[in-house]
Amino acid sequence: MTVRTVQTSQAPAAIGPYSQATVSGGFLFTAGQIALDPATGEIIAGDVVAQTERVMTNLTAVLREAGASWERAVKTTVFLQDMADFPKVNEVYARHIGAARPARSTVQVAGLPRGVLVEIDAIVALG
Repeated sequence: MTVRTVQTSQAPAAIGPYSQATVSGGFLFTAGQIALDPATGEIIAGDVVAQTERVMTNLTAVLREAGASWERAVKTTVFLQDMADFPKVNEVYARHIGAARPARSTVQVAGLPRGVLVEIDAIVALG
């Protein structure tokens, strides 16, 4: 089985020993994206809505680079610092994924990288 890495300048560069995404077995597996501005490497200012917008924009850029789209998403995982933010995150998420309805897990965690409020990853079938 081959594994191909995916890299785009339109999403934050990996800051450790991992890739923005990998492709294997007909699927795209993304790393978790946080609210990093790919141009500056800094966390964007704002609340959970602003952070989720950046996260979804970053994920969409990775999907696009791999030739994928939200329509073929099969699974996402949403990590929240505070489950009370779920309705706001869900609204932004729904707008970005459109009619797609991947399976999803949402969990509250004790902490996220760089103190962000949300992190999301995805698994997408490639056509």
